[in-house]
Amino acid sequence: MRAAVLGATGLVGRTFVRLLQGHPWFKIEALVASERSAGRRYGELVEDAPEEFKDIEVVSLGEFLSEPNVDIAFNALPASISREVEEKLAEQIPVFTNARSHRYDDDVPILVPEVNPEHMKLIEVQREKRGWDGFIVTNPNCSTAILTVSLAPLREFGIRRIHVATMQAISGAGFSGLSAFTIQDNVIPLIEGEEWKIENESRKILGSLEGDRIKPASFEVSAIATRVPVLHGHTEAVFIELERGSVEDIREAFRSFDPLRKLDLPSYERPLVYTDVPQPRLHRDRGRGLTVTVGRLEESGSAFKYVVTGHNLVRGAAGGSVLNAELAKRLGHI
Repeated sequence: MRAAVLGATGLVGRTFVRLLQGHPWFKIEALVASERSAGRRYGELVEDAPEEFKDIEVVSLGEFLSEPNVDIAFNALPASISREVEEKLAEQIPVFTNARSHRYDDDVPILVPEVNPEHMKLIEVQREKRGWDGFIVTNPNCSTAILTVSLAPLREFGIRRIHVATMQAISGAGFSGLSAFTIQDNVIPLIEGEEWKIENESRKILGSLEGDRIKPASFEVSAIATRVPVLHGHTEAVFIELERGSVEDIREAFRSFDPLRKLDLPSYERPLVYTDVPQPRLHRDRGRGLTVTVGRLEESGSAFKYVVTGHNLVRGAAGGSVLNAELAKRLGHI
């Protein structure tokens, strides 16, 4: 399938391009960026561009939208301009997006393939409701993606309440998001809007599909989001109350979680690995960045606690969208 990457020169866009090199199902035909980048070779703009894309001429968003001429789009544009762009493209082709613009629409799934693949049924609801030939599938906020992979195998124990404190890498803020003076020798205990996303997106992802919409999970999610001086890899301390289960039961559930192995998706890696002491520098690239690492599991009064870490640009962003597209193709939606 002929693919376009929108926002191809940003951190998430570059990750899309890297993950799609040599992909057996999706071939990049268009790299889309700002007007000031248009007309230049991708290799001029991105020094570490994969060899196969270095000579592709970048096109502006306006030029691309006038004649997309691709079969599928991966969106890494800012949320501020994504809503209209995604809707225009979805009239014709599938859009897999990292932007938050449509995450909270009733007929748009926030998809983590290993966690809520059944929510992909909303694609047909969306097409019928909006009269589109294509559709929009979003992936969640990066911290939410990592968190929900760790929560998925615990649903069988009856989740009552979740408290999470995130320690998020600076790459989550983008190239120009933080100055060195701000983050060096510091922890910033507030990321605007992040806590609301974690709390609400997690409940939608772990909710149930009822008719033509998703009923959010009923349990409480409470989050504190912080930024720490780590380059890549978000780490989260999770406290969870369950209806039943023991440390041994939960550890085994973590270790055996591998729900989509039989689908043979090209990018699929084991989604969850248990390690005694998860650390971003050691474990963020596990499974090419798609594997989440969990550990430090202990009983804590009436609850349990653990630590989870994952690559925010891969599992938490571009890699999640690529997996979403692969699942959609495997299930016959594209």
